[in-house]
Amino acid sequence: MERGHYTDDHLAFAELARGFVRKEVAGRYLEWEEAGIVPREVFARAGELGLIGFAVPQEYGGLGVRDFRFNQALIEVFMDEGCAGVGLNFALHNDICTPYLVQLTTEEQRGRWLPGFVAGTLIAAIGMTEPGAGSDVAGIRTAAVDMGDHFLVNGAKTFITNGINADLVIAAVRTSEERHRGVTLLVIERGMEGFERGRNLEKLGLHSQDTAEMSFTDVRVPKGNVLGEVGRGFEYLMRNLAQERMQIAVACLARARAALRMTVEYVGARKAFGQAIGGFQNTKFVLADVATEVSVTEAFVDKCVIELNANRLTGADAAKAKLWASEMEFRCIDKCQQLFGGYGYMREYPIARAAADARITRVYGGTSEIMREIIGRDLKLTDRT
Repeated sequence: MERGHYTDDHLAFAELARGFVRKEVAGRYLEWEEAGIVPREVFARAGELGLIGFAVPQEYGGLGVRDFRFNQALIEVFMDEGCAGVGLNFALHNDICTPYLVQLTTEEQRGRWLPGFVAGTLIAAIGMTEPGAGSDVAGIRTAAVDMGDHFLVNGAKTFITNGINADLVIAAVRTSEERHRGVTLLVIERGMEGFERGRNLEKLGLHSQDTAEMSFTDVRVPKGNVLGEVGRGFEYLMRNLAQERMQIAVACLARARAALRMTVEYVGARKAFGQAIGGFQNTKFVLADVATEVSVTEAFVDKCVIELNANRLTGADAAKAKLWASEMEFRCIDKCQQLFGGYGYMREYPIARAAADARITRVYGGTSEIMREIIGRDLKLTDRT
């Protein structure tokens, strides 16, 4: 079935991205997986080609194009080429950090940060998760005390994507004890005294994507680094969660689609008992189920992207997309991996890396259990006993 939501512009952008990934990323991807980090110059090279920060206004170097189909196309290319770790680095920078840095910044802040953000010389991260606060964003304890012309920040963050490379950390901090109205967003910059990064965390998958712990000890953050208004951080975070969850849903779908493709190729070439294993009825039935799940998910995810672009996507529908796509991805990749037999367990095979990479998608951006809670609340169920 033809996908009708991409225009020629989106398809041309996807081809530009594919050329970049094949030339600059794919040949070195396993090297970066071993190193646990992507060189900073990869971001700069992408910036030269216009692959990051395209939603930033033109006067700051971007294209001024707010159309998540471009983000979707870029994610799909990284997944299709088997470079999920680097894809997540770019997605965090493009899909999750951009709205904060475009919508909440002052003119002075835009001039200070956005040109480097678009050029890939200022890499961004968002610091929400803490050792004692994951899905419960309102439970953060990193404190920012008002000292007049600056805030004094103390606390810690963990599981921060782009944590080692980041120059700008959009940090959720507590400026009062009010559960929701006490959260503020501050941009903490590389080089600020008292801002330290811990180790690059060793994860099950997505090894080339640097994930770090961060600590803040009496970090002086000027008032000029407040994003939006003091005390409205929780509201801002909730506003942007729908796009974050769509980014995850798109990546899940794309990785499942890539797994299906590589499995079809493998079972057509691999022989057992005198014939290609793709000829066995069980193989056909398994892959028929996978193909159906991928196609059905694609229809819903593409529709949600259209709704996101029109500012009509609800939090509940974004949660449905994230829940279904991540659970579908896990089911389908598991079925595909089984058809590779022992080779499916070898990390040199992309299907093995895909299986490891996929495990986190049911956790980050809100666990599947939290997604079900959001969807359940939207049903407005009542106790009828």
